[in-house]
Amino acid sequence: MKKILVVAPHADDESLGCGGTLLRHIENGDAVYWLLVTGMSSESGFTEQQMKTREAEITLVSQLYNFTERFELKLPPARLETLPKGDIVCAISNVIKEVEPEIVYTVYRNDAHSDHEIVFDALMSATKSFRYPFIKRVMAYETISETDFSMKPEDPGFRPNVFTNIEGYLDKKLEILSVYESEMGGFPFPRSPKAIKSLAYLRGVQSNCEAAEAFLLLKEIN
Repeated sequence: MKKILVVAPHADDESLGCGGTLLRHIENGDAVYWLLVTGMSSESGFTEQQMKTREAEITLVSQLYNFTERFELKLPPARLETLPKGDIVCAISNVIKEVEPEIVYTVYRNDAHSDHEIVFDALMSATKSFRYPFIKRVMAYETISETDFSMKPEDPGFRPNVFTNIEGYLDKKLEILSVYESEMGGFPFPRSPKAIKSLAYLRGVQSNCEAAEAFLLLKEIN
């Protein structure tokens, strides 16, 4: 059994980026932990109803995956740049120390959303090998509607070098994503079932399988 940690700046990133891979890990008997960095609050401008709906979505998603445990830092979404970076690093590090994951999945640094860049940088500080020797693999996943909309001139683009066959898990991934009703939409909206399926089929073509998820390998220690 391996310990897996998926880091998501926002609820739905984990499923968009590596939902099928997580389902495959769980079916293989691995312990999968979900770290959700941001969360709705009245201080961030969300209504009581929005917060109740999102909490219900997060609970149901956790149950559908059968995660071993979830951690919610509840930091303000779209406002992470207002927080001391050291505080974010410390919060993520505390989860890393508790879980002691062997494999960590995180977002791509050059995504369009600023929260993704900040979470990526904080996680890199929280996965240093000399402090956390139990971490053997760190990979960045792509988040449709964020990774593909980055226009940073210095970004070479998401160039995956690891692929996971998810042909037996794609339908379940879409079922789980449908829980996030306010985040999904009809095609050609990026977070639509058709767009998500299309990306999975494209990554499948690139890796000689029916459907796949793609990752950028950041670190591997054998």
